[in-house]
Amino acid sequence: MRLVIFDCDGTLVDSRKIIVAAMTMTFEAVGLEAPDRTSILGLVGLSLRETFRHLLDLRPGQDEHALEHLIAAYRQSFSELREDPAMAEPLYEGAREALDALAREDRLLLGIATGKSRTGVRRLLERESLGGYFSVIQTADDAPSKPDPGMIEQALEATGVGARDAVMIGDTTFDMLMARNAGVRALGVAWGYHPVDELHQTGATRVLRAYDELGGALEHVWGPQKRSAR
Repeated sequence: MRLVIFDCDGTLVDSRKIIVAAMTMTFEAVGLEAPDRTSILGLVGLSLRETFRHLLDLRPGQDEHALEHLIAAYRQSFSELREDPAMAEPLYEGAREALDALAREDRLLLGIATGKSRTGVRRLLERESLGGYFSVIQTADDAPSKPDPGMIEQALEATGVGARDAVMIGDTTFDMLMARNAGVRALGVAWGYHPVDELHQTGATRVLRAYDELGGALEHVWGPQKRSAR
């Protein structure tokens, strides 16, 4: 078996609008100046704790109470904004078709490794009717923040797939480094939140410009394979 692991935000879904809005609301709610859009999006993929640690320039272990307060405020802001149709997190063009094609492969498993919470991922999959597509889901609730390899290592253990037979697909350097740290090859995507050249520098085997390039990229990684539909 082989395993294709997807990041969520910036890879499967475009969540930049709601993330920036929720982060802005959070900082305003606690009386702090909100970070700029570029700074916020540059940290998408990290756990909320690590995101706030970077935005506030805190050392590990410093002001943990303040971090907990900000995390709770962000989750509340995000929950409120989710009710606004203007804040939808749409699938990127071609994502569903790519998932459909991969799901038909009888020796291929799909997984998720994301900085989202498990609740956030569940809601996303329910909304998009993708609940049955993924054999393993690893979130910020399950392992240390990217680029720690924990999420990928747990996904490999859960599926019984070896590192050489797994690929991580993501839009940030955190995804590329997580894959490298886990001994897994990585594919970047150009439509997300980090520059293409940085994805290459941190380990991307290739960077996709569109989802219709995914099949060819996987063949490049693993070589041509005999396909049979499920």
